[in-house]
Amino acid sequence: MVMSPRLDLRQSQSLVMTPQLQQAIKLLQLSNLDLAAYVEQELERNPLLERDDPPVAPQVIERGEERLDSIDTRVLDVPQGAPDEAPLDQDFNTARDEDGPAPSWEAADDGAGFDAGSTWGSGGAPLGDGEDSLERLLADAPSLRDHIEAQIAVDLSGLQDRLIAQHLLGLLDDAGYLAGSCAEVAEMLGCPEAEVERVLGRLQAMDPPGLFARSLRECLALQLADRNRLDPAMQALLDHLELLAKRDLAGLRAVCGVDAEDLVEMIAEIRALDPKPALRFDSSPVQTVVPDVLMRPDPTGGWLVELNAETLPRVLVNNRYHARLARGGGREVKTFLAENLASANWLAKALDQRANTILKVAVEIVRQQDAFFAHGIRSLKPLILRDIAEAIDMHESTVSRVTSNKTLASPRGIFELKYFFTQAVGAGAGGEAHSAEAVRHRIKTLIDTEAPNAVLSDDRIVEILKGEGIDIARRTIAKYRESLRIPSSVQRRREKMALSF
Repeated sequence: MVMSPRLDLRQSQSLVMTPQLQQAIKLLQLSNLDLAAYVEQELERNPLLERDDPPVAPQVIERGEERLDSIDTRVLDVPQGAPDEAPLDQDFNTARDEDGPAPSWEAADDGAGFDAGSTWGSGGAPLGDGEDSLERLLADAPSLRDHIEAQIAVDLSGLQDRLIAQHLLGLLDDAGYLAGSCAEVAEMLGCPEAEVERVLGRLQAMDPPGLFARSLRECLALQLADRNRLDPAMQALLDHLELLAKRDLAGLRAVCGVDAEDLVEMIAEIRALDPKPALRFDSSPVQTVVPDVLMRPDPTGGWLVELNAETLPRVLVNNRYHARLARGGGREVKTFLAENLASANWLAKALDQRANTILKVAVEIVRQQDAFFAHGIRSLKPLILRDIAEAIDMHESTVSRVTSNKTLASPRGIFELKYFFTQAVGAGAGGEAHSAEAVRHRIKTLIDTEAPNAVLSDDRIVEILKGEGIDIARRTIAKYRESLRIPSSVQRRREKMALSF
């Protein structure tokens, strides 16, 4: 066989990801803060770009109009909630709507140990009134180190004591715990360990109480001692925190030697303490959530959905500056200007396309979840990315990128766009599917309102939900209950019986 070279012409299709396309995809999934930082970098890098931040007047689109002619607003012609439902004229910063009653003490205790979550008191002072109260607080509040050093200067007079105290202060972690042992400090400073222990005791008596502890138990004990509440019963409770984590109230009553009423009061005192006392001195600025999409009721009916102009960086291409530089420049200058002109035009187009895409997706989400905004979480519909993608003729991956790191401010609160996508739970014969989030909320409501002498088992909850047209398996009930950190019916019954004795 003779081998010889030859030319063949073949046709094929392939997707080429240009740098511009890759950056456009990146812009689509950036949050408004990341986008602002990216645009700021481009403004510094590209001399042909200018910032354009004119006031944007919202444009109302007429009812029934289906075309998206504006990137600023969109009116959806959908019915409002019934007059007896929760009002929809609340402030955007209100909490998410909860249709059920406030959770009971038993349901609120997640039993997962002693995390510094909502079950603990913050220990901080309330903020003052007025627009500038928060700014003044952040500007004037001393740091933890300054606060402790001021007390060291007053309470400790000896040079050696101050040296040890400064070293121990440097070992504090962000929560206020001592990240090291007295033996290690004594070895490093070349002093007796007893001296370090003595200085540590002086530091533990400083404000705020609970600092310089070496364990959670010691941190809580220091705070109770400061309140003159560290009696033998409370010390026994601190020595058996693992029983509280296991929700073994009967065991706690036995080791503490108190009745159920006293035990409840003791646990309430423990929960009012601050397990991380140093965090109140964290003066780092709080990042406020700035919603990307704003939503409010339309006076004529339906919803008014618009992009938040504050989150939309706008840029202009300075063509005059480009023309003036191009007239007197050489080849390298013209090449540089051409590249920057193309980059500037692309960025302006990409920002406009991003805004239109976000609004288009948000409008469709509001349209499909109208019942939620009108009636609350129990009316949240099951929704997947494909539903939105097919409705607006986009790819699922595009919808996924758009809904990442984006928030919507509604009369029911501020929500991530991802929040509205939930799996479906089967319905009874002839009924509609239910959102998993709505079913989870219904389970929590049932357990919160159960009578102490009639604790609901998972099987009983299945029967109740089936009576409401929700077809769900018992193992799914157990999964949802565990995700809500609610104990089993056996554990709940044992706790309520222990508290009733």
